[in-house]
Amino acid sequence: MGFFDKLKSGLGKTKNSFGEKISNVFNSFKKIDENFLEELEEVLIMSDIGMQTSVNIISQLRQRIKKEHIESEEEIKNVLREEMEKILDIEGKELKLDTKPSVILVIGVNGVGKTTSIGKIANRLRMDHKKVVIAAADTFRAAAVEQLEIWSERAGAKMIKREEGTDPAAVVYEAIQETKKQEADVLICDTAGRLHNKKYLMDELEKIKKVIDKELPEANKEILLVIDGTTGQNAIEQVKAFKQVTEITGLILTKLDGTAKGGVVIGIVEENKIPVKFIGVGEKIDDMEIFNAEDFVKAII
Repeated sequence: MGFFDKLKSGLGKTKNSFGEKISNVFNSFKKIDENFLEELEEVLIMSDIGMQTSVNIISQLRQRIKKEHIESEEEIKNVLREEMEKILDIEGKELKLDTKPSVILVIGVNGVGKTTSIGKIANRLRMDHKKVVIAAADTFRAAAVEQLEIWSERAGAKMIKREEGTDPAAVVYEAIQETKKQEADVLICDTAGRLHNKKYLMDELEKIKKVIDKELPEANKEILLVIDGTTGQNAIEQVKAFKQVTEITGLILTKLDGTAKGGVVIGIVEENKIPVKFIGVGEKIDDMEIFNAEDFVKAII
């Protein structure tokens, strides 16, 4: 399947839920008036787009209805798509891996799909003829290292690991030396996801970043936060919490194939001004796609 077909299939639950609610609004009203717009706003909120983001979208829609004399259902849907795309299509959406090597630091709480995302991204990079090294720097969970090893093998990437409890920054340091030795293109670093202890997590991430900055001062660095799309509004709160701990250059949205809450992507981006860089719409190793705002919006409306 091409990207759009895969996305459409993966976001099927969101599309069906969202589409049905929008159709019900049109079936309930004979004309586009304030009551119609209020009902449509309610649909956006109920689709996990978020209160403030939904209010903003309907405000733009209200202005355009007056200005452009919009009357038909298809025109309304087109404007909704355009307004959502404007929110999602923000600066910094391209993955910046121009240097050799470049570094991707992957953060996120346990259970969001961090390990599988790393494996899938490593596989994508390998398909783009890039050599990848993975640092298993979540040293506080033996299971995380074992799982990452399986995904590294599938993706054809070299993985650097150490025994449980090792200083994560030491693992990253060793992985950097291996990256230099192998003349690899990209180093991907896993990290622990203990958000409940923000101070500890912040200190750990700062230490890792210092090692990277010292050893690879010229390298492009992406800090990608993995978010589980099935958690809806909780996902927005997670982004806010991680923003307090560290800088984030982009988001990886996972498990969107298993939820009707795909609209949360729009709320996350609008409220945090952080671009989505990857989107996961399945469990296979090739089910991780570079995010495209236009295709995403078309797939849900």
